[in-house]
Amino acid sequence: MEVFRIVKSEYAGTLYASGRANRWNYPEERIIYTAGSRSLACLENVVHSSGEALQQTFMVVVVYVPDELAIETIHLNDLPDDWYTLARHPVCQQIGSEWIHSQKTTVLKVPSAIIHEEANFVLNPQHPDYPQIQIAQRKAFAFDPRIKS
Repeated sequence: MEVFRIVKSEYAGTLYASGRANRWNYPEERIIYTAGSRSLACLENVVHSSGEALQQTFMVVVVYVPDELAIETIHLNDLPDDWYTLARHPVCQQIGSEWIHSQKTTVLKVPSAIIHEEANFVLNPQHPDYPQIQIAQRKAFAFDPRIKS
């Protein structure tokens, strides 16, 4: 399976986990967020960035996840109706944190908060199978200047 990240060029050489709190992790829990498509990766960046920030130099990173690796899935019906709101981050963070510490799988498939029927894939670099996940390709990426202009 291939998943995608769009990152500033200086971060494209490695799968970097900042440890900053986000929807599926608490502070200091280092996980890597990827998307199921390039277009979803683009949208994820757009909603989290200003128009000015999108003018920097970016790359799309194609990440290869071997088909043999198990994937845990969080389904929409596993979540509260308003799970995608900022007020519900603690619910999602708890789910993600439990997944991180359980070490059951290297990959967690979660619904996108932007397009609920599409998926993001969270990677756990502390999992023993994580070294099997590799960067398959890096390619320059520019956000269309009409986005957030």
